[in-house]
Amino acid sequence: MKTLLTFFLAAFCFLVHAQEKPLDLKMDFEEYEPPSTLVVDEHHLTKSKFPFIDIHNHQGNMNSSDFKDLITAMDKLNMAVMNNLSGRGFGAGPDHLEKSLLNIKERYPNRFILFTNVDFNGMDDTDWTTRTVKQLETDVKLGAKGLKIYKTLGMFAKDKKGNRISIDDPRIDPVWAKCGELGIPVLIHAADPKQFWQPIDKNNERWLELKLHPGRRHDKDSVKWATIIAEQHNIFKKHPKTKFINAHLGWYGSDLKKLGLLMDQFSNMYTEIGAVIAELGRQPRAAKVFLTKYQDRVLFGKDSWVPEEYETYFRVLETEDEYFPYHKRYHAFWKMYGIGLPDDVLRKIYYKNAMNLIPGMDKNLFPK
Repeated sequence: MKTLLTFFLAAFCFLVHAQEKPLDLKMDFEEYEPPSTLVVDEHHLTKSKFPFIDIHNHQGNMNSSDFKDLITAMDKLNMAVMNNLSGRGFGAGPDHLEKSLLNIKERYPNRFILFTNVDFNGMDDTDWTTRTVKQLETDVKLGAKGLKIYKTLGMFAKDKKGNRISIDDPRIDPVWAKCGELGIPVLIHAADPKQFWQPIDKNNERWLELKLHPGRRHDKDSVKWATIIAEQHNIFKKHPKTKFINAHLGWYGSDLKKLGLLMDQFSNMYTEIGAVIAELGRQPRAAKVFLTKYQDRVLFGKDSWVPEEYETYFRVLETEDEYFPYHKRYHAFWKMYGIGLPDDVLRKIYYKNAMNLIPGMDKNLFPK
């Protein structure tokens, strides 16, 4: 009898709970961000363990700056050398690079390096290739240490007929070849995250970013993401004597197996982690395997100059912290985990690999 009574009471409780209605509450995805109740060790690193070279930075006033505030901020981060990829400035005059190099030489010659840039306007001119190669040679003689290619090539640059200029346009081949001949690397940003070409719906991981920055959407573009990336890979293949730094993990940070296959296929391809540390931070075990295997060909980069955001990079690379936030939620709504790289790998990513690619850097800025 007692057993039967217990059964009926249990069944009654089950029915009561089964009929319970959820609260009529709604909250937008953007608003829901509860603080974590997880109690774990935290290491807020505002300074890297070793001096580092930021291979991917952008500054617009190196032709006139006294650099004092910039150097102060760099020292706080333990940034030994900053590479300004915008050597020719942002729509600046033709002498911007020359003035910037002179200003650096007079003030902090061992703390900054510049990459030059190429103007793809006028590619229809019969002398564009010759003129551009000559300009590249001149820039390197002046002190430029590499060539930066913006995503404009392959996405927005057009000829006089309005046709898109592809990354592997044969008219550019002499430029890639000249970089190999001069011994300078090419840091190339091709396309954008693949999700920018996907429908902006509940299945898009970058939904919030595309909502806040609709100018980044490419889902209606005539050129597809795969086409642009294939063109980039084609020049890696065509110019094995030129060293290419594939920016932003080549947009394969969420598929490290595929990125590894590309690293194996193109021995002249290097990569850097600018603006994609969130991809590594959500897969610490896979990231550690990848960074260890390709430790000689991955460089440190940040991209946008926001000093307080470097902490996320240091924390992901150096610590084994768990479940901590990324600094920009619309880039990554998920949490980060530390990879905990050993010192020998950290040294390579922080400075040794960049020094091997770019000769003539001051070795006294780094540990022996």
